[in-house]
This record gives sequence, C-alpha cells and structure tokens, in this order.
Amino acid sequence: MTKRKLERFAEIKTFPNVLEFPSPEMKGRLHQVFFKNDNPISLELACGKGEYTLELARRFPDKNFIGIDLKGARLWRGAKTALEENLRNAAFIRMPIERIEDVFEENQIEEIWLPFPDPFPKKSKEKKRLTSPKFLAIYKRLMKESGCVHFKTDDDPFFEYTLETLKTNNCTIHRVIPDVYAEKIDDDLIAVQTTYEKKHIAAGKTIKYICFSP
Repeated sequence: MTKRKLERFAEIKTFPNVLEFPSPEMKGRLHQVFFKNDNPISLELACGKGEYTLELARRFPDKNFIGIDLKGARLWRGAKTALEENLRNAAFIRMPIERIEDVFEENQIEEIWLPFPDPFPKKSKEKKRLTSPKFLAIYKRLMKESGCVHFKTDDDPFFEYTLETLKTNNCTIHRVIPDVYAEKIDDDLIAVQTTYEKKHIAAGKTIKYICFSP
C-alpha cells in the first residue's frame, strides 16, 4: 500500500462523518448517530469518491445521504469534501455492501443509487453484481414501498442482464434509457457525472440508465 493511501486510511479514522464496519448495535440508528433528525435516507452503493452522495446532499438539504464502499482511500475524498463544504446531511460507511442489513432496518431506505457498479462479467461472479437476485432481495427488504433504485452503467451485457433479472424477479421498471446523452433528459440528476462516467464518455461509450422498484 502506498504512503498516500496509508495516510488517508489514518485520516479517515478521525472523520466524524465516517463509520467503519459498524457493530450490530448500530442497526437502525443512523438518524441518531449521524444526522440527529428523522429525514429520509438515500444510499449510494459502491460509492467510490461519493460523487452522487455529495451532489444529492447539496441539492436536497432536507434528506440524508450515505455513501457505502469498502475502499477507504476512495471514501476519504468524498468524506473530506463533505466536511469542507459542511454537508451535514452526507455521511459515509466503510463496509462490504452485502452487510448493509446489519446497519439498516426494514422499510428504512427511500432511494438507492448504483452509479457504475462493477459488472463482474464472469458467470461465477454473478452473485457479486449489485443487480443480482441476491441484492434485489436485500433492497426489497430495506426499502420503503414507494422507494426506487437508480442504476447507471456503460456495460452493455450488464445492462441487458439487469433488465432480464428485474423482469424475472417481478420488479417494477419505471424507466429505461438506453443512451442517456442521446435523449433530452428531463431529470438532471441522471446526468450527474462521476469520475468513471467521464472516462467512459471520453472513451465513446454509451451510458445507460434504469429506474426500478425491487
């Protein structure tokens, strides 16, 4: 591990807006621990630098946003920016995504963002895909009945896999955009660009979007 990463790992442990590997006692208590309010909670999973968490927090001060990722060096950037901008409605958790049921209760989450998750193209890694049946079941348990998931990808097979999996698992598909930047988008949140998205666009890749309820 590089010196820079080590320094970031050490610094992130001092950030008041970051929780690492929360204990079972934390389940359902994020309102009290981080936000001191009862505002709706939205998640950004595999958030990396937390670009959606930050932008959503800026736009919607009356909602709470949490970015979740296992890689602390990436979380450092998002968490530090949130502190610098005094975004009190943005927080970050360092933990495996498959453990989010250890932190949140049933019907607690209003919205989930999945911007460019790893497609895990090998069939043997299907269960790791964040739109696999395993994760869809988790989202269904944690989300409010009116909640929805926003999924973005540049990967054609992953996009097709997700559509088919949603149909097979009787999910409600609200919106499908096969090419985000070829259409006139009436929701500018869809066009928020992460670091990965900017690279994909520069490489000439097509950005795809699906909104669904599990």
